[in-house]
Amino acid sequence: MSPRLAAAVALACLGVGLVVAIAVTTPWRTLDPPPGGPAPVSVSRDFTPEQVHREQAFHRALRPASYASVAISLFVAVLLGLTPLGARLVGALARPLGGGWGWQLVLGSLALAVIGQLVTLPLSVYGESVLRRYGLSTQDWGGWTVDLLKGLALGAGITTVVLVAFLAVVRAAPRTWWAWTAVGSAVLVVALSFLYPVVVEPVFNKFTPLPAGELRTSLLQLARADHEPVRDVLVADASRRTTSLNAYVSGFGSTRRIVLYDTLVNGAPPAEVRLVVAHELGHAKRNDVLHGTLIGALGAAAACCLAYLLFSSPWLLRRAGVAQLGDGRSVALLLALVAIGGLLSMPLQTLVSRRIEARADVHSLDLTHDSPTFIESEKRLAVTNLSDLQPNPLVYGLFFTHPTSPQRIALARNWAKLHDR
Repeated sequence: MSPRLAAAVALACLGVGLVVAIAVTTPWRTLDPPPGGPAPVSVSRDFTPEQVHREQAFHRALRPASYASVAISLFVAVLLGLTPLGARLVGALARPLGGGWGWQLVLGSLALAVIGQLVTLPLSVYGESVLRRYGLSTQDWGGWTVDLLKGLALGAGITTVVLVAFLAVVRAAPRTWWAWTAVGSAVLVVALSFLYPVVVEPVFNKFTPLPAGELRTSLLQLARADHEPVRDVLVADASRRTTSLNAYVSGFGSTRRIVLYDTLVNGAPPAEVRLVVAHELGHAKRNDVLHGTLIGALGAAAACCLAYLLFSSPWLLRRAGVAQLGDGRSVALLLALVAIGGLLSMPLQTLVSRRIEARADVHSLDLTHDSPTFIESEKRLAVTNLSDLQPNPLVYGLFFTHPTSPQRIALARNWAKLHDR
């Protein structure tokens, strides 16, 4: 069997596995139809005209910059990756140091990451100013810049290490690199999923244990009632950058902990905090992070097989101005393909995410039996976070990882109908 045929067979098998994993782990139906029909999804019933006007004005101000940022990032990635410009830039950067493929790759990865930030920096500054104008950001510009640089350093560092390893394998095994990189990328996805809570999260937040008291006791009791072991309840210092309310369950096994934004602890009644945590426990209960990691690993492995098939055609390499994939100057091409693949897969990713979030909402209601507090909590979260209550269907399908607040409130009313509450 030729390497190209073997890669095609592996891609087909991984594709089938990916489809099966998504089909099996995604909750396509979260609630049975309630008696009398489902509750309508209504904005006017739960939000005042002033609240609706404020969130609409906020999104009118923010959306153009957000969409432009996505478009510009993709345009620059394609311009540098699918024309010789990127290869020439990478070659020029490494030339003073001898022009070796290692220097090309390291300097090229760092330069492309910086360029990606610089071309959208004015839009990022504008977006931050909108968040400040509407009271969602509490950072000063110094803190904002530090976070930006941290994210850039972390992203560029990880990307550079991954690309160095990837192209080293390509150069060492030009006929079978698709198999080795498929295994390696899947392992990397799993490793990053486990390491993120203990390595990445502390870079951006400081965590302190929630002081002993009724709220801490209540949340630990809630986790025990759900048969979910939790090591600790931590508070993240989110208020130094935002007024948004949030919580999440982080980690696996012995590292699992409940993390509360300090804005949530200080800005919501304990009953609503319990509802938010119950939702997050639903993700842990259903192993949503593990399932997402499995799907991500399969997708990464399939992408490596697809890349081998694409790079078997000299047309793509000629477009990028490189002779072979093992050339360090091909880094711009690789990053362009990653950007395109990420955008194309986004509708499926967000669809699956919305279904998973809806199931977690049902779990929180099953655990607390408190639909009125759920509804009040959703109202508070929507108003405080200035959530988009009536998104454009295309925007919703492409970018929304959660159901809208009116949809979640309607789900709670449907749950109440099914349980005679």
